[in-house]
Amino acid sequence: MLPTQPAQRHRAVAQGFSDRVAGVADWSAPAPVDGWTARDVVGHLVEWFPGFLASGGVELAPGPSVADDPAAAWNHHTEQVQALLDGPDASSEFSHPMAGSMPLAAAVDNFYTADVFMHTWDLARASGQDVALDEEFCAALLEGMAQMEEMLRSSGQYGPAVPVSDDAPVQDRLIGFIGRDPRWTPGNP
Repeated sequence: MLPTQPAQRHRAVAQGFSDRVAGVADWSAPAPVDGWTARDVVGHLVEWFPGFLASGGVELAPGPSVADDPAAAWNHHTEQVQALLDGPDASSEFSHPMAGSMPLAAAVDNFYTADVFMHTWDLARASGQDVALDEEFCAALLEGMAQMEEMLRSSGQYGPAVPVSDDAPVQDRLIGFIGRDPRWTPGNP
């Protein structure tokens, strides 16, 4: 079970992703996201979130390039995010033009930590690693996202849902909901 506090949850989720980063042997291997490689999964997380934070006036220090060293880029990035969550400004108000206002820690938790959690599956599959995502967090994300499915799909951030049986494991149902085939493997896209 994942912690519920944003700083602790991010630490646990980021560690799960870091474990998968450490296990990647081929950064050019295809990923479950159409047109992406393992490197692109890391690049997505390292590149979109600093812009999100900057739109609310929070800056992360730039780090190594994903193109040059995806593992170093990820490690630097995740340390920066964790420092925000562990720092004195975690409870300060964060205002984003599209996401609204909330404590900084809640913004990280709601928008970013969940993304890292889901992309952990992508990186694991791209690199041939196993991953068992936390079932309770899978269920909570699936329930919350299902309530705003139309908005999520229209955002372009999620493809069409992949049909998965109602009695499938909750991880498979979440993966299907976000547009991935839970049976995807690099050799069988």
